[in-house]
Amino acid sequence: MEIYTIEFENQLKVLRQMALPIESINDQVIKLSEAMIATMIEARGIGLAGPQVGIKERIFTVKIGKDAPLVFINPEITFTSTEFSTYEEGCLSIPEQYADVKRYKTIQTQAWNHRGRPFKLEATGLLATVIQHELDHLNGILFIDHISSLKRNRILGKFNLAKQA
Repeated sequence: MEIYTIEFENQLKVLRQMALPIESINDQVIKLSEAMIATMIEARGIGLAGPQVGIKERIFTVKIGKDAPLVFINPEITFTSTEFSTYEEGCLSIPEQYADVKRYKTIQTQAWNHRGRPFKLEATGLLATVIQHELDHLNGILFIDHISSLKRNRILGKFNLAKQA
């Protein structure tokens, strides 16, 4: 699968769109989730959302360390803590660029897995950050939207996109 980046206008448009709910979890969605996991691992990412591979649907994958990969279909955050944490984030769609992003420290989420089963998950630390980052992708939001305009424009300038993305 090709990973969409902000470097190409047509790909940036997809990255900025709201993804649509998946209506039915079928063999096609299972194959999509497997392909996304493989693409994410090959690219050495820890999360990958549908829009990042040109899929305008609400699906993302996560794999942190030696933990098994997770698939989130039609995810929702159902709880956020009042505390925040900051991690240096990067994104496969904004290659080789990083910035500190402040997000909720603890979240609870619900979604469907690739087998069509609902699940709930409480996440803290890096996992919470990754889930929020990937959920942002489903809403057309990039991590650079959470940083100062000065830092954002510095990153966008590296792609000749200042004030466009």
